[in-house]
Amino acid sequence: MKKILFALLLLPVMGHAQKNSSEEKMGAYLFTFFNDPTHSLFMAISYDGYSFTAVNEGKPVIAGDTIAEQHGIRDPHIYRSPHNGMFYMALTDLHVFGKQRGLRTTQWERDDKYGWGNNRGLVLMRSKDLIHWTHKEVRIDQLFPEEFGEVGCAWAPQTIYDQEKGRLMVYFTMRKGPGERTKLYYCYANDEFTTLETKPQLLFEYPDEKIQVLDADICPMPDGRFFMTYVAQENPGGIKYMISDRINQYNDYHHEQIDTEPRGCEAPNTWKRIGEDKWVVMYDIYSTNPHNFGFVETTDFKTFTPLGHFNEGVMKANNFISPKHGSIIPIKRSEARKLEKYWKKRNGGKMKDKK
Repeated sequence: MKKILFALLLLPVMGHAQKNSSEEKMGAYLFTFFNDPTHSLFMAISYDGYSFTAVNEGKPVIAGDTIAEQHGIRDPHIYRSPHNGMFYMALTDLHVFGKQRGLRTTQWERDDKYGWGNNRGLVLMRSKDLIHWTHKEVRIDQLFPEEFGEVGCAWAPQTIYDQEKGRLMVYFTMRKGPGERTKLYYCYANDEFTTLETKPQLLFEYPDEKIQVLDADICPMPDGRFFMTYVAQENPGGIKYMISDRINQYNDYHHEQIDTEPRGCEAPNTWKRIGEDKWVVMYDIYSTNPHNFGFVETTDFKTFTPLGHFNEGVMKANNFISPKHGSIIPIKRSEARKLEKYWKKRNGGKMKDKK
């Protein structure tokens, strides 16, 4: 297993995430995303849940070519486990411009019959402090060759802790073989978060067998149930949801889309506003140029109020443009300040303490 440090290997490890990560101790938000030009990881911080500023002066914090087999990452999802306070990140191992960048001689990693993207791998990462990360490249076809040896793609992995099983569940989009449609699968990772230990199983079957589904996001609800958003590639493709009392089984189909976009969007992520009974569903509007994010807010997981787009409403992106497929979690104010200070120092500057 390789170890990636955001900076020099000799720099000391900064404050560890504490085991008790209850909401009352949270005072900031961490936003992870990537963009198409770099296929690398970015981080941004907000103290109010509305205005986000990228660290490292808006440059990547981890280069995709340092952690991925295809020399590029997409779809970063960050998660903090309630079990041990550790941070987990799951990413797609894929560079869609590999040929143009001279990384391979073909448009995709394999023959076009495997479809758009046709990657076979994910990247799993773990950290105590959001600065120093271990990482492992995971190949679905090698782990489960009998059933998924001809996997067409493995995209948009996410992580959640299954309290019932006491294990980290990884769920993602997968096309099982050439010519098949994308579906949503789940399996369980090992404690070290370096591999997947159980064979992928379906999260659900979409009612229309002709429609591809992708980009699931699972958010725990206050009543113990689970709110899962996902994308159905209809016309236009958009955000739908299901609710279940089982973390890994869904059949509560709702026909309506909860986004308000006239054209296609994808990559939903639901996060709670600190200290409020409000949840925000964020999504990637791939049909606009430049790319942007849209937001809707809910208090009951039934009705959704539009908040507009980044810099076209109450949500602000201060020093970055064209983010893609992101995720947001609450973090402690002290963790946010340490992250900001770390990158400020790396860029030769100093930052005053804020109370």
